Amino acid sequence: MAIRYPNGKKYSETVNRSKPKNQTFGNRGMTLEEDLNDTNAYYLSRGIAVIHKKPTPLQIVQVDYPKRSAAVIKEAYFKQASTTDYNGVYRGRHIDFEAKETKNKTSFPLQNFHLHQIEHMKQVLDQKGICFIILRFTVLDEIYYLNAEHLIEFYENQKDHRKSIRKEEIAELGYLIEQAYHPRIDYLKVVDKLYFEK
Repeated sequence: MAIRYPNGKKYSETVNRSKPKNQTFGNRGMTLEEDLNDTNAYYLSRGIAVIHKKPTPLQIVQVDYPKRSAAVIKEAYFKQASTTDYNGVYRGRHIDFEAKETKNKTSFPLQNFHLHQIEHMKQVLDQKGICFIILRFTVLDEIYYLNAEHLIEFYENQKDHRKSIRKEEIAELGYLIEQAYHPRIDYLKVVDKLYFEK
């Protein structure tokens, strides 16, 4: 009999049931995007928040039809510059954030962000939206929440200063997100702490 998890993934019979107490749920081969999508599905299924990944706007130019029932996109272009990866609503507030990964252990390169994303984050903040970034240091398997205000400041000062944000600065200004099974990356705990707890 095939057993599947609620997300449709197949259950593995080789799962070690005697896991050590200090084992983390990191390094499972999942990308940050997959983990966040699973987290957002968890929030949605429990009525906690409605947050989705924005689709990338593409203009399809050429499609081949190798057989009648299938189509293969051969050429497509971005219609416009994308803004941030995720947005939605939580406790009556607009949520908007970008998610990035790096293999670097000591800093996060600012070249991973683009001017149109920074401008979008400023506009969200001007409208009193909750805006932040989620950064994963993949080698260290650490995930941080950093408010958009800090990213904007680092981005705008990079001409005179560093072209990256040091990990120590991220740890000092941001919040380490503990990884778990459900939800995998519970970033709303940080949002609660910053915006909803008196």
